[in-house]
Amino acid sequence: MSTNTVTTVWKENMLFESDNTSGDTFFIDAPDEGIESKGLRPKSMMLASLAGCSGLDIVSLLKKMRAEVDDFKMIVHGELTDEHPKFYHKVAVEYHFYGTGLKDDKINKAVDLSVEKYCGVMEMFRQFADVKTEVYLHEQ
Repeated sequence: MSTNTVTTVWKENMLFESDNTSGDTFFIDAPDEGIESKGLRPKSMMLASLAGCSGLDIVSLLKKMRAEVDDFKMIVHGELTDEHPKFYHKVAVEYHFYGTGLKDDKINKAVDLSVEKYCGVMEMFRQFADVKTEVYLHEQ
């Protein structure tokens, strides 16, 4: 079993600096009124982590399947509960693929493998949210 550790340090106002397991750093912020935002919001980072985890799987799988695409993006919508502590109870992930001669069977298989088998962040989200996914193919 592996363990990941990050260190997060308060910098000023509502600004924190955090690292990741590779040593890269980033800022987390929730600016007070009149204070400039210098970082990412924690809940938005959760949605970005979901997209990043699944996206890494998919790019790797598509390469192995010889089904490269010209472009690929994900749009993640998260609906928060009304009451505190507010958390995402509904999440929708849109997978958009762009290119000529897209191999829809391989693209759908790669997405399914990420969503159902490989993406640990997706599995974490499923513990507290209803997660829906949809694939869009954009032939160019």
